[in-house]
Amino acid sequence: MPISASNAETLALNVLGWLVANDELLPVFLGATGASEQDLRERAGEPEFLISVLEFLLMDDSWVMSFCDANSVPYELPGQARALLAGDSEMHWT
Repeated sequence: MPISASNAETLALNVLGWLVANDELLPVFLGATGASEQDLRERAGEPEFLISVLEFLLMDDSWVMSFCDANSVPYELPGQARALLAGDSEMHWT
């Protein structure tokens, strides 16, 4: 079942919350994106920022699995949410 836009945003916000609570990954995210802790608060509602949060998570399968396991979310959902928020949810690779 496809994810809705509102569910995609909620999932991305949950990923952001998971990252903020992760003392090991948060500095990696901040370094990789150039975001500051202030940006996390100010930009959390912006689709472009939420896309960057999901793209960061998707960089490593173990991060995806850790987030999904901690939140009882199917492993494919973060990728679906990223595609929907980025506007390429209709893209097919085959």
